[in-house]
Parts: sequence; structure tokens; C-alpha cells
Amino acid sequence: MGEIPEIGKISAEIFEELIFPRLGATSDSVLVGPKHGTDVGIVSIGGKAVSMTTDPVFIVPEYGWERAAWFAIHILASDSVTCGLPPRYLSIDLNLPMEITKKQLETMWQTMHAECQKLGISVIAGHTARYENCYYPMVGGATFIGVGGLEDYVTPAFVQAGDEIIITKGPAIEATGIFAAMFPQLIEREFGADFRERAERVFYQMSVVKDAMTAITVGVRDNGVTAMHDATECGVWGGLYELAEAAGVGVRVEQEKIVITDSVIEVCDYFSIDPYASISEGTLIIACRPHRSAEVVEALSREGIKSSVVGEFTPPERGMVLVRGGREEKLEHPIVDPFWNAFYGALKKHGS
Repeated sequence: MGEIPEIGKISAEIFEELIFPRLGATSDSVLVGPKHGTDVGIVSIGGKAVSMTTDPVFIVPEYGWERAAWFAIHILASDSVTCGLPPRYLSIDLNLPMEITKKQLETMWQTMHAECQKLGISVIAGHTARYENCYYPMVGGATFIGVGGLEDYVTPAFVQAGDEIIITKGPAIEATGIFAAMFPQLIEREFGADFRERAERVFYQMSVVKDAMTAITVGVRDNGVTAMHDATECGVWGGLYELAEAAGVGVRVEQEKIVITDSVIEVCDYFSIDPYASISEGTLIIACRPHRSAEVVEALSREGIKSSVVGEFTPPERGMVLVRGGREEKLEHPIVDPFWNAFYGALKKHGS
């Protein structure tokens, strides 16, 4: 029996033991249900595929209220788009700390409203209140709903051995963006003002909405993209492992083929974390039929999104393989993301 980690998402073992066997009533309308490595549930309603995904509302005032609210919407929408259906509706619950002011709430909500407008998302329900014992960054929860045709969605069940792996932006996008937002003076002192500005710009790459919506324009399922996964907790290695596990296939990935966003390696080295195992909202892992993968990379490039083909999914008996420095080794799930201990350690040492 596995143990619950001290911080972060529960492991696949705990999920399988405690959560997966207890999913309420069964229904034939459920097309995609909860599964480790699957970001979005999908049901059939009235001949349409309806996607749903739920996550915490994550607000960090230290980012600045506008930046924090932008991130809160995009971290939610980024899971929703991985099924290939554009998010259309939002139900949101805000359980706010007692100390939040009217002005702060106004700035936060105005930004959320503006981002939803840009993304074509309507807020349809919610709950907003202040309570004792509620505090940042987890100040509620939200559900995004998407709608599309029954042939339009993607999910790990469509992945086959031989599908190629495309990764956008590279590792540790979120780790770098957060460190840059929280410790700008420290980063400027260590690397200079120009580097600090470049690192801070990584913050606004912490979204895969554009990545996913661009990728599916090439085609889905046998015509292109078969599944997508947002590399959040435990980064690229965790995301690849989870997607392969959910699809029931193996994986062979070459580290040196993965694109790198400017300033990521320096920031991760400075805070002593492995970028490939670190939180990376903004990095999209795409499974694609091999005859369309080059077109996906080209479509992403036209939108200014760096990406590359980094390997392929393999028959399950071949296992999880990482090629690094020309040598094959076993790809293992990091289990515990190194970002959190480094982040809280830096807060304690340097403040914000």
C-alpha cells in the first residue's frame, strides 16, 4: 500500500486504491471517466461530446492581482483544452480569505472576466464568499465545460504504439515563471536585468490553450492528434509517464530533442531543481499519428510556439525508456515534484 506524499498530487497507487474504485453511479453516457493521466472527463449529451474538468482556483497575491488572476484562469483552461474541445462554460466557487478587500476582488474578477471573454468562455454559475480558515493560494474550485462533436475529442484511449511524441516549449515553464515572478530582485542580482526580464516573460507562457487549439487544427485521432496532456506536477517526465500509463503503452523519449525555453536551465540550476521533473504548466505533451506530426510542429511554429518531435509511444512490453546522452535508461515517475521544497526553501531564505 502506497503512502500519501507530504505535498502535491496523490500518487497513481493511492488513486487506484482509494479513489478509482468509488466513483458513484455508473452511466453509459460517460465516454471518458476519471483515470490517472487523463485530464478531462467526457459525457455524451444530446448527441454532443461534453467535456468537464475541475481544479482548484489558485490565486497567489504576490504575483500581483492581475497576473495571479490571469494564471488562475489559464491553469484551469489548460486542462480543459487537452481533450481537443474548446472550453465554453465556467462554474466557479470562490472561498476567499477574510482579509481580501473589495478593490482586490474587483481587480481579480475583472481580469478573470477579461480572459474568459478572450477565450470565448461564459461564466454560468458560481459561489463567492469570505470565510475564516480559507487562505491563498487555494481559494475555491472551478469546473470548465467544453462542447463538441462526438468525433472531435481526443483521449489517451486513442493512442497507439507508433504515435509520435511532440512537446511544446520544453521543461519547467511554470517553475521558471513562478521563480521569476516571486524573486525578481534575486534573479536580477545573479543574472542581470536583461535576463530577469526574459525570465519574467516566461510567466505568460504558463498556458497550453493556444498550443492545444493549434495542434488539433491539423486533425484528430487517425488524422492527427490522438491525446494531449498538460505537464503540470512532476513536469515532463511525470506527464509523459502518466500519458503512456493512461494509454496502456510504453514510451521512448530522447531528452536532447526536447526544446528549451530561454532562461529555464539557468533558473532551475540556480534553485537546484531538475527542470524535467519540475512543475511545468504551459508545456503540452501531444501524441500524434506519425504521418501528421510534422504538420503539427509546423502549425505550432506559425503561432510562435516552439515544439519538436522527441520520441514515440511503443508497445507496452518495451516499457518506459529515456535516452539521455546517447544512453538508454528507465523513465521513472518523479513522484514528488522538486519545485515545492525549493520554492518554500527560497521563500524562507529570501522572502519575496
